[in-house]
Amino acid sequence: MNARLEIGFQTCGGRTLLRLGAQQPPWRVIRAFSQENGSALVHLHNVSGGVLAGDDLRLDIEVGPQARAQVTSTGATRLYRHRGGMPDSEQRISIRVAEDGLLEYLPDALIPFAGSRHRQTTRIALAEGATLFGWEMVAPGRQAMGECFRFERLRLATSIDSPRGPLFREDLLLEPEAAPLTSPARLGEYTHTATFYAIQIGRPAADLIALERQLAEIAVRESVHGCTIWGTSALASDGVVVKGLSTSAHRIPATLAGFWSAARRFLTGDAPVPPRKLK
Repeated sequence: MNARLEIGFQTCGGRTLLRLGAQQPPWRVIRAFSQENGSALVHLHNVSGGVLAGDDLRLDIEVGPQARAQVTSTGATRLYRHRGGMPDSEQRISIRVAEDGLLEYLPDALIPFAGSRHRQTTRIALAEGATLFGWEMVAPGRQAMGECFRFERLRLATSIDSPRGPLFREDLLLEPEAAPLTSPARLGEYTHTATFYAIQIGRPAADLIALERQLAEIAVRESVHGCTIWGTSALASDGVVVKGLSTSAHRIPATLAGFWSAARRFLTGDAPVPPRKLK
């Protein structure tokens, strides 16, 4: 299935409004919810319940000047078993945030089921003064069914750019059969991964070092050897990235929320509003 979802946000009378472009099944957006901090909250639905072999899903998010948006999902993204003769499933995400715009991109975990083959490409372009808070979580599969690291291939490629050039590049390829993930050179004893981004274009380098220190304190506090480990790093300019490994998903959401809260207060001066989930 080839499908595209295009959503945009623009300001009108001090409020951020949703502009819905293409919306092809299985993508579905119902409405935007106004939040108390003036941002618009949108839930991404995949009405098929997951991503199937051969699916090519495209998501375009555009945040206009001074608009404030929060985008989340209604549940984990489930990657189903590959079928012979079909291409790998693919999801392509394109995000653009205009001058002084703000986006919080907060999806639920990506879960590759046994036998799945998937590629996800995320390209983010941030204009001057734009702010991005985002995270990504990857689980090992359906552990209760004995499917830990039973997927065939998972590739996650992410790029973040500013008006002055690249800020972040990552291309992660996981192939458990060819390169066991339990190797100490890969995940070792850990099974879940998480990444958090806090970026504001034009922020002074001294501020980023101060933010890195704040997030590092949280990382140290939340790290327990053999259970969960976290680390932080300031980018060459404009932002900070946090990485985490864990033996379970139990503490990841709460810890990511802690990083988000600290970074949001530092970069914008106010607290985040947790997304309301639709069931």
